[in-house]
Amino acid sequence: METETTKSENIHFRISSEAKKLIDKAVLVSGRNLTEFATRSLLDAATNVLEREYTTTLSNRDRDLIIRLLDADDEPDEGLREAADIHRRLVTK
Repeated sequence: METETTKSENIHFRISSEAKKLIDKAVLVSGRNLTEFATRSLLDAATNVLEREYTTTLSNRDRDLIIRLLDADDEPDEGLREAADIHRRLVTK
């Protein structure tokens, strides 16, 4: 998290009076000020969204299959070697 001296960005948005009243109550109960409460809430929500987006949950069957494949001593076949060559040429330019 950024320190006090590095805070330089602002977020501005409008909300309904009902939403503001609810947020004010939550701020009071939390013991934080509005900025701390909003920042922590937005960071928590952003983290949750990104975790859901970038996390894959496997079934036990799929997990076991991936582990078996990773543990296998098989050499890459010609198709995989070609795909790696193409990837190397396209991505590592």
